[in-house]
Amino acid sequence: MSSAPGAGEGPGGRLAGRLVALGVTGSIAAYKAVELLRLLTAEGADVAVLVSPSATRFVGPLTFAALSRHPVESDLLELLPDGRIGHIVVADSADAVVVAPATAHWLGAMANGLAGDVVTATCLATSAPVVVAPAMDGDMWSHPATRANVARLRDAFRYSIVEPDAGPLASGQSGIGRLADLPRIVDAVVAVVAGRPVRAPDPADRPPAGATVPREADFVGRHVVVTAGGTREPIDPVRFIGNRSSGRMGVALAEAALDRGASVTLIAADVSVPLPEDRAAVVRVETTEELRTALRRVLFGDESSGVGRFDALVMAAAVADFTPLAPAPTKLERSSGTTLALVPTPDLLAEVSTHIGAAPPSRRRPVLVGFAAETGDLRRAEAKLTRKGVDLLVANDVAAPGSGFGADTNRVVILDAGGGRSELPLLSKRAVADEILDRVARALDVRDLAAQTGATRQERSVEATPR
Repeated sequence: MSSAPGAGEGPGGRLAGRLVALGVTGSIAAYKAVELLRLLTAEGADVAVLVSPSATRFVGPLTFAALSRHPVESDLLELLPDGRIGHIVVADSADAVVVAPATAHWLGAMANGLAGDVVTATCLATSAPVVVAPAMDGDMWSHPATRANVARLRDAFRYSIVEPDAGPLASGQSGIGRLADLPRIVDAVVAVVAGRPVRAPDPADRPPAGATVPREADFVGRHVVVTAGGTREPIDPVRFIGNRSSGRMGVALAEAALDRGASVTLIAADVSVPLPEDRAAVVRVETTEELRTALRRVLFGDESSGVGRFDALVMAAAVADFTPLAPAPTKLERSSGTTLALVPTPDLLAEVSTHIGAAPPSRRRPVLVGFAAETGDLRRAEAKLTRKGVDLLVANDVAAPGSGFGADTNRVVILDAGGGRSELPLLSKRAVADEILDRVARALDVRDLAAQTGATRQERSVEATPR
């Protein structure tokens, strides 16, 4: 079972379960903040990074996002995917804020309450203890203005100051101004949180985990088929039975696969988001029966072609469970009232699984991913995994906040046929898509390695056969 990144991942670390906000300002020592992030994580901390505009000229936000698995806060006006104000969420949930390196400019701005960037704004908005580790030229550090600002932060604001070390400086001179040794900064963070309860133990109250960072092109040469959106079953030429699916999850999966080098066929039912029609082969459908036909055509062709045209099928579409027995050929009159007789729609996921299972051994079996939209209790999903015969089943509670139809975020549980279970925190749907594709990629690698090993053994057997 997985949890929020860093929340207790460290092996008994001194910051296990803590959320630490790491503020990085525009000093040449900003590159050391990357290693500081690693040290905090190694102590078990969940780390959210805040960067000033000038800091991004030394270290790109992508580096911090990849290592922290959180979106990097760099813009005061930027909102999180769920609509919350990013730096306020950090301020309200962090157990400690550490600013390292802190420039002379930042010290002056903070001492006077000038919230011109996310680092100062977060410090102003938080009640958590703040640790400050300055780094600058020696003469700047010794200037009376800097000393007065440091004194105010220490004495009036009760910030913990980790004073810089002496040694060679970026200017070529030598003096006091080097960023303190990183273990000393970590020790200061540990000291300020000692004896305090964890402020936000629930990952939902913290910044969203799973920042979207580029994956390697691990799907080059793969064909991935994705279904998305909700099917519509006609009652008459005007009305239909449908569901609340927006197609966001399926489209996010298609876009993630494309970005990782896959050839993608997207079978789209009713969706409310733009489709990647310039990069993917898009097949439009409306009803469950049309989706069924499209699956057969795209995946299987005629009955003699068998399986093997695709490497993975991700069934993210929300298929209607029922369809009217006899749709009216003309618009029904409202005044007359009506009674609908409904019949179950075909179980497309089970049909596809059966077809794949019946393929000859010479065909490389594709990876099959199903989805289970539940309300409240996800226990039925485990039975569905076995019943449907899928490799992965992605289950979510569509009634939970931020996890339902139409939301930009999702909180899912990923079950696999081997008995594995991964509970992901609230993530953007693109981040969920990459988590799913990470598992698909691993399954495909295992499949292909097994096929290669089997082929090699067969070749050796043929070579060893007397002629």
